[in-house]
Order: sequence, then C-alpha cells, then structure tokens
Amino acid sequence: MTTEAATDSAGYWYDERTRADAVSVLNALRRYRSAANAARRRAREALGVGENALLALQVLLDAEQAGHRVNSKQLAEELGITAASTSALVDRLVRSGHVERHPDPHDRRGVFLTASGGAMRQALAVLDELDDSGASVASRLDHDDVRVIVSFLDEMTRVVDDIAPDDLTTDDVALA
Repeated sequence: MTTEAATDSAGYWYDERTRADAVSVLNALRRYRSAANAARRRAREALGVGENALLALQVLLDAEQAGHRVNSKQLAEELGITAASTSALVDRLVRSGHVERHPDPHDRRGVFLTASGGAMRQALAVLDELDDSGASVASRLDHDDVRVIVSFLDEMTRVVDDIAPDDLTTDDVALA
C-alpha cells in the first residue's frame, strides 16, 4: 500500500497527512453511495412517491414474500415514524393505488396492508435486482476480505452515526 499524501482528493478536503489510498477508498464509497441513491431516486420517480413511501412499499413487499401481514402500527415501527405520519402516508398510498387495506380475518377491528400495482412491483424489482447483484459481488469475496470490509463499514457507520448536529458549523453547511 502506498503512503503518499493525498494532494488531489477529487471532492474531499483532506490535509497533507491523509494517505492517497485512504482517499481512494473514501471516493469509492462516495461513488457507490451516489449510484445507490440514484437507483433509489429512479425507483421513486417511476412510482411517483417519496422516500418514506418507497420504504413502506419495500416493507410491505418483504412481509408479503415472508408470508407475514403488516398493519399500520407495525409499519410505523419499521419505518421509525409516528402513528399520525404513518396514517397520512398510508392514506396517500391507498389514494395513489400503491397500497390496499384489507380487513384482518382474526380481528374485526384490525386492518392489514398490502402493496399493489404491477408498475410498482416492476420499479421495486429494480431495487431487488440491485440487492441481488450486490449479494452476487459480495459472495465472490473470500472470508478474510469479508471480515476486513465488514469491520471497515461498521467503523464508518459508527463515525457517521456519532456526528451530532452540534458538530456542524455554519461554515460546514456552506461547503456541503
């Protein structure tokens, strides 16, 4: 591995002590994140929905594939949003034809939700294909590489999760 300093960091601002190979790894992460975000954006645009709606549809399709039923409370917990936000989200998805409400046969007051629509399933199939392709690439890694990569990504997740809003200054926001 090279230990030369990074002088041209292609989008990142590093000091002269940052190794060029470390910058290459971070730039590769940035390219992957951008490509994955673009795929999600294309799926949202094809469906005409926002991010939470796309996540909700994925939850409903995953539950359907697993043979589970999902109600609004479970959906709210899965998405980490309030019951009121979930209710508004489900109402919008029902009106747009993306979700259907069904009476729960075991609880006459209960309602469970299902995803609907062929076009929606096609758009979400793109995201499934992305997941499957990623799994195929990852399955070709040897066990030592997997251990290193998972450890690195877990550490990067901790770094990102530890950044608090108070850590950002007005200058940081202006540069973003």
